[in-house]
Amino acid sequence: MTALNLPPAPLRTQSQKGRIQVFDVLRKRYVALTPEEWVRQHFVHFLVSLKKYPEGRMGNEISLQVGEMKKRCDTVVYDQNAHPLAIIEYKAPSVPITQKVFDQTWRYNLPLRVPYIIVSNGLQHFCCHIDYATGKGQFLADIPSYDELT
Repeated sequence: MTALNLPPAPLRTQSQKGRIQVFDVLRKRYVALTPEEWVRQHFVHFLVSLKKYPEGRMGNEISLQVGEMKKRCDTVVYDQNAHPLAIIEYKAPSVPITQKVFDQTWRYNLPLRVPYIIVSNGLQHFCCHIDYATGKGQFLADIPSYDELT
């Protein structure tokens, strides 16, 4: 897999029917190790180990209703009252972070109205804080710690 712009993560892998799987610490099960999953697992490890995000306040592959369509957020971060604080969208390292990626993430945010949107392809990471009172978003220089989100 591609080297990422994230700290190394102690990932557990196994081979199942000739395919490599990685243990997802949030879903508590093995999942297919795709390039996007490689990014997700490293980014979750980064959030938990360095940014102090509690594992119990994060979920992977969270289903949402967006208009008439069901969608899945890659990761949702919650506060202590189980209100969504941030959504995170991951792309494979080969996928550039473009306006189209932000538009997709924004659509996922419509039913949640989280104050933070994070996008990463493992090489580049972007975090936008949304102020719903003013209707403006501001890109942050760094991914905030969990305490900074709340």
